[in-house]
Parts: sequence; C-alpha cells; structure tokens
Amino acid sequence: MQRGLRVTVLDNFCTGKIENLENLCDGKAKPGKDFQVVNGDIRDSSVLNAVVKKVDAILHQAALGSVPRSVEDPWTTHTVNADGTLNVFLAARKNHVQRVVYASSSSVYGDAETLPKQEGKEGVALSPYALTKQINEHYSRLFFDLYGLETLGLRYFNVYGARQDPASEYAAVIPRFVTALLKGEPPVIYGTGEQTRDFTYVKDVVEANIAALEAPHEACGQAYNIGAGCRTSLLELLSVLQDLLGSKVQAVHAAPRPGDVMHSMADTSRASSILGFSARTSLKEGLAQSIEWYRTCYSQV
Repeated sequence: MQRGLRVTVLDNFCTGKIENLENLCDGKAKPGKDFQVVNGDIRDSSVLNAVVKKVDAILHQAALGSVPRSVEDPWTTHTVNADGTLNVFLAARKNHVQRVVYASSSSVYGDAETLPKQEGKEGVALSPYALTKQINEHYSRLFFDLYGLETLGLRYFNVYGARQDPASEYAAVIPRFVTALLKGEPPVIYGTGEQTRDFTYVKDVVEANIAALEAPHEACGQAYNIGAGCRTSLLELLSVLQDLLGSKVQAVHAAPRPGDVMHSMADTSRASSILGFSARTSLKEGLAQSIEWYRTCYSQV
C-alpha cells in the first residue's frame, strides 16, 4: 500500500487475527476502506476465483504451520497446504494473474544433513507439513513450465516478530519463550536445546516478498532460501532473551518432538544473486523489537 498498490486480503482467520490489519501504515490504512478484506478459505475455489479477478500478482502466505500439528492431523494440513495451494495456482492461471509468490519452508530439506542448506540438495520429508511444502514446489515448477504462470517459492527459515501468536499449543519457539519469561514461568525446551535454527525477522521476509514480486521472469519456477544465514541453538536463544528481559528463569526440558530436524541454516547466496535479497536484521535487534510488542500485549507484570 505504501507503494500505491491496490491490495486485497483473503484470510479465513483460522490462525490470524483481523486486529493485525487495523493499524497499517501508522493507522492511516483501514480494512474495508483503504483495502479489501475477504473472509474466505483457499480451499474454496469459488471464493478464490472471485478474489483474484483483475489481480496482477498474488502473495500466497496461507497455510497451516507447525510440524507437530501436521503429525497429529496430516489430513487437514494436506488439504490446506497442498490442495489449497493447488487451488491458488489454478485460480491464478484461470484469471490470467501474472505472478504468484508463495511461502515454502526450510522443512523441504528434511533429513538432508549438509549445512548450510542449499537449493538443489533437499532430503526426504520428515513430517506431513514438510511433504506439503515439497508438493507445492513441484506444482510451482509445473505451472511455470506448462502454463507460463510466473511462480516463485520462498523457503522461510523460522520467521519471528511482533503479532506472532504465543497462545496456540502449536506456537513457535520465540513467542513461547518470550511470554513464559515475561510471566516468570520456565519455558519448555523439547530435547537438549542444542538443536539450531536460522531465525529470520519478519520485516526481512516482507522485503524478500517484494524482491520476488520485482524479480525478472528468468527467476521464476524456482524456490529460494530466505533466512538470516546463521544458526542459533535454542539454549543460545534462551540466553539472549534472558539478557534482553533481565530474567533468570531457567528452562525445563521435555522429550524431543517427532518430525523436528536437528540443525538448520540457510545458504542465501542464490536469493542474494538472483533476487537481490539479503537479511539485514540481527537476531538481537529483531528480538528486542519483538519483545516490545509482547510486553504490551502479554506481560502480566
């Protein structure tokens, strides 16, 4: 919207919240007035086709996240992530949308042990969630090759930031850790805590999406790693958060969760050379900005 583009949002608000859209552009942009909001599901082809008419490009972020959720309920994860994404591609093709930039995931690397994770060296999926993301990438390539639909996949590595919901039983590690420490409660680490992740600040992910929208035609039909390009163990993450929050609360450990990978870090050289993207936010800076929002919304102190 800051670039003067006309924006429509499609969301079923299964995991998102309408409140997150109410103060965009420093409160100057209001849903229903400055941009359209449609409450609908990507599994509903009639809704999708109505929404994408006369649309030039789609930023497809809709999915059911969480590896544990997919292990518990693979059917729903598949229908939303795989069938839903196929619906998006079909609606885009039918309505002559030029480009679809979609959210893939670092989970596509599965059991591949090589670090950093590099495009073209994917492994066997370790969860239904990971499998749906691999399926999306295969459909993306086919729709580009067969129908000329410009598709670009962005393999997100552990995105975090303000408004990330800590309340769900499937919440990501950073909102869980932050809110536990704010409440003076011990955060739960599944496993030893020595597992590593490439934590990527949400503002950098937004920049990656814009870069993908503006990338040349030759960049399409492929997927790109979107990460900070460094790895942090959960124990190190907790230590940084304790310092930022002035907390001495220690973690408790629980059994490792099935489907989780042990180590993850992105090789972002391809995204840098082809999309012109590189993350600019350090972990400490991103966490500090995120904490301010969590303090306001979730602190019981």
